[in-house]
Amino acid sequence: MASASTSDSPNPIVLGCGAASVDYLATVASFPNPDDKIRSLALKVQGGGNTGNALTAAARLGLRPRIISKVSNDAQGRNILKELQDDGIDTSYMLVAEDGNSPFTYIIVDNQTKTRTCIHTPGYPPLLPEELTKENLSAALDGADMVYFDVRLHETALIVAEEASRRKIPIFIDAEKKREGLDELLNFATYVVCSAKFPQAWTGASSTPVALVSMLLRLPKIKFVIVTLGEKGCLMLERSTIDASEADKIDIEALLESLEKKVDQSSTTPNCITSKANLRISADGVGSINGRLLLGTAEVIPPDELIDTTGAGDAFIGAVLYGLCTGMPPERMLPFASQVAGCGCRGLGARSSLPHRTDQRLVGY
Repeated sequence: MASASTSDSPNPIVLGCGAASVDYLATVASFPNPDDKIRSLALKVQGGGNTGNALTAAARLGLRPRIISKVSNDAQGRNILKELQDDGIDTSYMLVAEDGNSPFTYIIVDNQTKTRTCIHTPGYPPLLPEELTKENLSAALDGADMVYFDVRLHETALIVAEEASRRKIPIFIDAEKKREGLDELLNFATYVVCSAKFPQAWTGASSTPVALVSMLLRLPKIKFVIVTLGEKGCLMLERSTIDASEADKIDIEALLESLEKKVDQSSTTPNCITSKANLRISADGVGSINGRLLLGTAEVIPPDELIDTTGAGDAFIGAVLYGLCTGMPPERMLPFASQVAGCGCRGLGARSSLPHRTDQRLVGY
């Protein structure tokens, strides 16, 4: 049902367009006050950026990613390219500026609150749509099973999305927050994964579940939307292809409440609780859709193993890309993605602890 792969290849191809950068990660005992001078407990420099991270996760799981992005010909840019290449990501569609600076982010990881604070410096000069030649765009999309956007480099992303849509390649959008170009890209979306705050911010709905119904009504091409909720797991509203207009309507908030009651509070591993399929799911004042609701729980990570949540959402997305391209049913894909994200939180930085498909913790999936 959730399968998007049109290829017989054992290693499907995903094309990502968006941010690839360098992260400077400093772990501190607690976040500094203004004018403080403190020492870091640990420092790590590694690749970052939503697209770079998500594609790295997907590559380690077994997909063959390609990336469209831009760096400069500086030490940072060379390291960005090398790290991606070392993980098997095809960087031949990356643009390299001779001058300027590659994008980078300072990340302060607070040991006390287990939070991370990011200060981002964009790359310069920016990627211009005309820099992506028609030949390169065509070659990047050839054989691709899925195209992924983090909504950075939005003008170029829109050109890639238009061509991918023309070729009927499924389009996956990471809606982290409202960004320039997001609304136009969402019109092409087949699948959307968003952050906890996004659905209400984008729709103005009274709650997250109501906002998910609103999103599926406003974006009729979307097959599902997932909202990630950190340690609370995730919620997925999947559109049904079967008409349930004659069925009794069920309110989405009541439906979610019924799923929450079925959660095994004693379990520390990710699980998925799903409603019946082909329900007529309604939201007050918004409307109704045919579909089903799935509630995914997160791994309960022991406090002494939780190192850094940087990139947890990107790890989740990389695993969902893998699940879609390999035909995983959603009820298995959601716990799998939560497990991959949980693995990623056990090391400093977004990529240090991303698991490979052969990792013992993923054997059950």
